[in-house]
Amino acid sequence: MSSQLSDTPQYVLRSVPGEQHELWDRFVNEHPQGHFLQSWGWGELKAASGWHPLRLALWDTASNTIVATAQILRRTAPHVSLRLGHLAYIPKGPVLDWCNETLCNAFFLQLHRCLRITGAIALRIELGQETGGNESAEILKRLVPQKMHSIQAVQPLRTIILDITPDETLLLAQMKEKWRYNVRLAARKGVTIRVAETIEDVQTWYTLLETTAERDEFGIHTLAYYIQAWRTFATKNEARLLLAEYNGQLLAGIFVSVFARQAIYLYGASSNEQRQLMPNYLLQWEAIRWAKSCGAHSYDFWGIPETDAEDEAMAGVYRFKRGWGGRVVQFLGCYEYIYRPLTMRIAEKFLPS
Repeated sequence: MSSQLSDTPQYVLRSVPGEQHELWDRFVNEHPQGHFLQSWGWGELKAASGWHPLRLALWDTASNTIVATAQILRRTAPHVSLRLGHLAYIPKGPVLDWCNETLCNAFFLQLHRCLRITGAIALRIELGQETGGNESAEILKRLVPQKMHSIQAVQPLRTIILDITPDETLLLAQMKEKWRYNVRLAARKGVTIRVAETIEDVQTWYTLLETTAERDEFGIHTLAYYIQAWRTFATKNEARLLLAEYNGQLLAGIFVSVFARQAIYLYGASSNEQRQLMPNYLLQWEAIRWAKSCGAHSYDFWGIPETDAEDEAMAGVYRFKRGWGGRVVQFLGCYEYIYRPLTMRIAEKFLPS
């Protein structure tokens, strides 16, 4: 694409080259609407699994500063060029001030033009804001002139978010009594928590993840994917793989990110053995403590069932996440704009949902 696309003198949309990745991350990390899935590293991780990231930044030409960004993940059918047709997806973005009507209009005008030129069939944006929040009505109002319609969410639509700004004493007090007891039980029984330091640590954890996936019936990525995630984020202290052990035996492990003042519990695995030692409780507590030490304000448990029904497939996971004292949050979800309707109807058979 052209490096500059604009009829609006004040705001200019430009692609961001790799050598400016630190500038990108600094803006996203510091912005109130920033999110881990809009970090440069997340795009690199997805690039290793078939996506093509495009990073666009809206510049204020008067101050020569970035005022909005969108990391767009693009994917097409096998052996088809992006220019011939692709799906464009913005996870937990774009990162912009939705209350600024002029900025939003300039951003979407140039975004749509860029995507049309580069071969997009449709654009999907997955909003990271919660329903009922202060900005939700404003955001939905901004989507009306964009003629975007709601579709099924890609990321979890509901989650539990824990405010971790209080001190540790209060955080413990806010937990359910059994959770607090289990945290202390695990420590008293000799469960220890350490940070993964080698690829061998990741490989051992992945074996445990395979066991967990088979037991709880959910899909997982390849070992290479998790190694790439660990290499990408752990070196920058944007994520940690925390391991719970007992007498040298790995009992559980969780992958937790910290970015834009928010921690996210992304992946977890646990053994079928020694479950009475409650390693998962101590793991989550240590992850919360680490996130708090990094300056995070919240801890996202990353997905719960869409209802509170006891017969939900993941009802047990929901109960575990609910016991930490957080609040249930529902996000605004996913919205779509189709550029080429006929092509989209054909492409839906091949493109990811």
